[in-house]
Amino acid sequence: MPADLVLLSARLLDPGTGRFLPHTALAAEHGRISFLGDDREARALAGPGSTVVDLRGAVVTAGLTDGHLHPVSGAERTMGADLSACRDLPAVRTALAEAARNLRPGAWLRGWGLDPNAFGTAPVGHASLGPVLDGIPAFIDLFDAHSLIASERALELAGVDGPRSFDQGSEIVCDADGRPTGLLLEDAACALVEAVAPRPTDAELRARTARVLGAMAASGLTGGHAMDANGGSLAVYAALEAEDALPLRLRVAPWCRPDADDATVDGLVRAQGTGGRLWQVAGVKLFMDGTIDNGTAWLESPDCHGESAAAHWPDPRRYTDVITALHRAGVPTATHAIGDAAVRHVLDSVEKAQAEAPGSVREPAKGSVRHPAPGSAPWPVRHRVEHIETVPDDTVRRFAPLGVAASMQPTHCCEFTRADHTDNWSRRLGDERAARAFRCRDLWEAGARVVLGSDWPIAPYPPLQVMAGARHRRPADLSLPPHGPGQALTPLQALQGMTVNAAWAAGEEDDAGRLSVGRRADLTVLAEDPLAVPDTDLAALPVLLTVVGGRTTHRAADL
Repeated sequence: MPADLVLLSARLLDPGTGRFLPHTALAAEHGRISFLGDDREARALAGPGSTVVDLRGAVVTAGLTDGHLHPVSGAERTMGADLSACRDLPAVRTALAEAARNLRPGAWLRGWGLDPNAFGTAPVGHASLGPVLDGIPAFIDLFDAHSLIASERALELAGVDGPRSFDQGSEIVCDADGRPTGLLLEDAACALVEAVAPRPTDAELRARTARVLGAMAASGLTGGHAMDANGGSLAVYAALEAEDALPLRLRVAPWCRPDADDATVDGLVRAQGTGGRLWQVAGVKLFMDGTIDNGTAWLESPDCHGESAAAHWPDPRRYTDVITALHRAGVPTATHAIGDAAVRHVLDSVEKAQAEAPGSVREPAKGSVRHPAPGSAPWPVRHRVEHIETVPDDTVRRFAPLGVAASMQPTHCCEFTRADHTDNWSRRLGDERAARAFRCRDLWEAGARVVLGSDWPIAPYPPLQVMAGARHRRPADLSLPPHGPGQALTPLQALQGMTVNAAWAAGEEDDAGRLSVGRRADLTVLAEDPLAVPDTDLAALPVLLTVVGGRTTHRAADL
């Protein structure tokens, strides 16, 4: 039978070794690599319906996977005004005024990506934005997506006129007289305004998501670990796949909130393995804390404002019970844990779960389209911690013995913190804790599996930019010195963080992440060797071809 895809005149880079294979051609059939050899033999495998591409010496590597992103909720969140480039309040006000001028009467204004550093010493709230939002219902996501600023009109429409208590770590920030400032912290508080704001139609959201995913494929991504199933996310994936318009392979982890009862947890277990050919529910996402910038992280001692002293779960013991129940059921977990106390509690909980159910393995769900590689044993339950922004040495050393993956977003350090500690994140932590920022290299050298991702829309998704940030620890425009250069990864480590280690964290190390016959034909083709390109040039390296399951999802115009 002819091959579906034949790639000729290629340099085949295996991320597992960092070396080029002694072959110049690759063929794929039924979604998997079926041949590695020379061009002459590969040409013989092509038929009338085959896609044959002469790569003219370009580099083929295993498909790049983003270890942490939010495709559908991010697509919706970024439908508003992009404020991510605003560095001070005048720039924010100008951008909002322009967006307001284009609004229909009575329409809501949405914004996203606002860095709290833009406020300088001014309070983070609607008063600092001036009169630009007077009478306009608006909500503006801060860059971390854990907080937003609501205008006075939006608060009025939502019925928010003072402080409230929540069943999870959330807050309506109020002034000394009890009046809301517009700053809402964490999900439960933000949801009050989001509930009354207009939402896109299903068709609009599906179209927007398709455009985002297409752009992700063009950036070289073949897959992603989607860290939510909020709203209609799963329906969007199903609809796009039915239209043959899903260009990424997605592994989806629905949220488990602090108010989840046992029946809810059981429902998350039953959902495992459901999905389609390219997307599947696989794992559960939890939150142990919020963010350092908001004062909602969980630190072992409070930050310099006396904040970040409590967990997102009012009763952290309940979190431990849930982790144990999911582990016993064979369900992997991914927990957002930024502060040192939060990370420690996650590791304590995993250690307890492993002690109570040491033999747990994740069996394929009934009806699942995903199976272990032929002849392999069922895959183990692999838990992971997301973000890990500041942790001490003893915590770094615990990841490897527990088999817990360290899911890191190096561009968060590059774009939102500063080497001189003048940024909001560092000022809140103080010099000692800010000096142990995003310890990618220390975790790697301690034996942890470091998985790299963007957390889009928090930071840009292009994987070469993520890998570059992991290597040079500087903002994308290279305008500042590196923050913690000793924590930089090598070129090979950065590549493995988005290939080999991403596959391992998903329990798919025999199925993905490397180049060999029988593995998935998920491939990223680059103009040059990413291991030889200078750190500062990597983000601009052209992506020539992206292939998912043997199907081309992006092809450069000149290829």
